[in-house]
Amino acid sequence: MKGDTRLKKSYLTKITPPQLLTAGFLIIILIGSILLSLPSASADQIHTPFIDAFFTATSAACVTGLVVVDTGTHYSTFGEIVVLMLMQVGGLGFMTMATLFALAFRKRISLRERLWLQESMSHTSLEGIVRFIRRVLIYAFTIEAVGALILTARWSAIMPVDKALYYGVFHSVSMFTNAGLDIMGPIHGPFNSFTSHVDDPIINAVLMILIFLGGIGFIVLGEVVDYPKIRKFSLHSKVVLTTSGILFLGGAVLLFIFEFTNTLQPLSFTGKLFSSLFQSISPRSGGANTLDIAAMRNASQFLLIILMFIGASPGSAGGGIKVTTFAILIGAVIAMMRGKEDVVFFKRRLAKDRVHKALTITAVSVATIVLFTMILTATEETDFLTVMFEVTSAFGTTGLSMGLTPHLTDIGKILIIIVMFIGRMGPLTLAYTLVPTHSKELYRHPEGKIIIG
Repeated sequence: MKGDTRLKKSYLTKITPPQLLTAGFLIIILIGSILLSLPSASADQIHTPFIDAFFTATSAACVTGLVVVDTGTHYSTFGEIVVLMLMQVGGLGFMTMATLFALAFRKRISLRERLWLQESMSHTSLEGIVRFIRRVLIYAFTIEAVGALILTARWSAIMPVDKALYYGVFHSVSMFTNAGLDIMGPIHGPFNSFTSHVDDPIINAVLMILIFLGGIGFIVLGEVVDYPKIRKFSLHSKVVLTTSGILFLGGAVLLFIFEFTNTLQPLSFTGKLFSSLFQSISPRSGGANTLDIAAMRNASQFLLIILMFIGASPGSAGGGIKVTTFAILIGAVIAMMRGKEDVVFFKRRLAKDRVHKALTITAVSVATIVLFTMILTATEETDFLTVMFEVTSAFGTTGLSMGLTPHLTDIGKILIIIVMFIGRMGPLTLAYTLVPTHSKELYRHPEGKIIIG
């Protein structure tokens, strides 16, 4: 017995943080898939095909939002609650939720567990990580509760209060975790998201704020809360907030121009404004929509692809290459064009390894999207842009679709499941899972030169 205990401890000490995160998410997805495939999880009390349950569980746990069956009409209340739990655990991270229970039962957090927490939250330091997790939980549950109350108050005007409360809680969690899943199907029809609320300023404003707060990352969110006291932001927060603001406003302006005489035409000026803003922030991993994405012009759809590829911020539930990676790439291009050696933001120089990592993440991400797009164009009967949109949405854990998801073949479903998982975990995290050891080079090769450009 003692030998088995020692063997178990020895095995656990060898697990790296990336391996634990990957295994943890796989276990959560598998449990969710089994529960969603049960007859009691469907509205008609009929067994859901495992591939569809697996797809939904992956989408919810990876906070993506793509669905092959409409969540609100296909699943029962039990099934919807399973989806809700998967979104919450997937959004905050299973290590964060495990810490919640550990703190509740006054269990001591070991050093190895602190390392796992640091990796899962993309935190820069091990110091104060448990205190940081406490704040994350407080921020998350407070924001979700406030969002749920406002949505409940708004929806109580058109439905019973208990149903409005249920809808408020579900969609507040969904938007804050950037999952993008909705249960509006029974009211406004399957796969319509929030298109019936396109002119509703309260719904639009609350959902956009939830998406924004959930997408900027808990590190930045903590500094925003503390700003009245400390009156300063870290370099990371400055880059995240500045880049996010530029992408948000720039995307809204371009969508307003592209769609003014198309999907925005029948709307009032207020509706046009809110729709442009909503469709600009949602691709940053939000996943909800108030306009018909398939009816948009190709220019708008391609703009959404770019925004989905960039994604949210580090330390959030969102996917994509992240806004900081995008900012570093732009900074590197500008520095090179100006003949400068260093990438500088707010009078601070970035280390070379940050630039190299940004380039690596971008290259691997582009390769992933290209590879899966090529395969899906062969397995699915649709046009190239629709497939590329779907793959990028899955990789960016966004959840927007031009209508392909419900019509995917079984092979297509499996491929999109893989892309959603890669997007949630991050390509480098999965690489570290497979190749966890990194020995330091004891020598350097002679320098060589290659002509570029």
